[in-house]
Amino acid sequence: MVSVFSQPLGSSSPFSRRRCTFKLKPFTVFASQSFPSFLPKQIHTVKDPFARKFAMRIQRLPVPVSFAENAIMSSCVKPLVKSNEPPIVLLHGFDSSCLEWRYGYPLLEEAGFETWAVDILGWGFSDLENLPPCDVVSKRNHFYQFWKSYIRRPMILIGPSLGSAVAIDFAVNYPEAVEKLILIDASVYAEGTGNLATLPRSVAYAGVYLLKSLPLRLYANYLTFTNMSLGTILDGTNVGRLHCLLPWWDDATVDFMTSGGYKIAPLIRKVKQKTLIIWGANDRIVSNKLAVQLHCELPNAILRQIPDCGHIPHLERPDSTVKLIVEFIKTEKKKLSRCVSQVSQVSS
Repeated sequence: MVSVFSQPLGSSSPFSRRRCTFKLKPFTVFASQSFPSFLPKQIHTVKDPFARKFAMRIQRLPVPVSFAENAIMSSCVKPLVKSNEPPIVLLHGFDSSCLEWRYGYPLLEEAGFETWAVDILGWGFSDLENLPPCDVVSKRNHFYQFWKSYIRRPMILIGPSLGSAVAIDFAVNYPEAVEKLILIDASVYAEGTGNLATLPRSVAYAGVYLLKSLPLRLYANYLTFTNMSLGTILDGTNVGRLHCLLPWWDDATVDFMTSGGYKIAPLIRKVKQKTLIIWGANDRIVSNKLAVQLHCELPNAILRQIPDCGHIPHLERPDSTVKLIVEFIKTEKKKLSRCVSQVSQVSS
């Protein structure tokens, strides 16, 4: 057996330069453990020990949906910790996967939360060999059926970047499934996929081919993070595009792009759940001005910024991000306990 790490995440993560508030217990990888067979073989070239360890926990669960003849074998990371408290469910950003949470997930689990990481239909590592539709409605319905099959109780739903649009769309349509929302550097004001929706499919496929290219992904990561070494960016890029190497990725992505994408700005004021907005102060992808706008438009929200951080805080500052998440959840729980206590006193 081989020991992978025993240091705090903040000191060992290549994305983090501050000491972590939460400490991970040492974990061990046994020789018998291996990557799931459905992951692309390029996973073996990834150097990041957090990505490698997290990838070993990815599994597929059957999710029955009305728009496909057979259940979709849907990729996720299931919790090791079970709790009576509302579970945390982690989404990811545009054209990404649950591996986006390779640093934040262990910290949430170590803090005692029942935590799920779920791949959004059309991205991640689900089996889409039969090419189900991957438009907004299908993504929403698939996630609802996943929730109904496995989670089954109100959750704390966390969405980063475009995952915030997925989270808001879901919370408005299925409010009974979401207790609280946490939005991270939310990409929620774009008008869907814009002109890409009108492209001929042949041109769309050419664009999608470019989207998964290494140079474009490297440049996107350069914009996304701050003060990153080239080696770290390259390995992170290989992790981030791993799902693009699955044989159905092109078809699923074209289907989403030509469907029009997410246009959820009109839904923002309809969100009823208490919401935490987290924003990297140095975000070069989505302007901080939109964080203020989102805070103003959401009926019940608080805004917290992370200094010296770019577009994906849960990768670049996982310790700070998880600290804000935990403080939000615990503060809201204390408020609820006080209200219940006051009501009990009045009724007695």
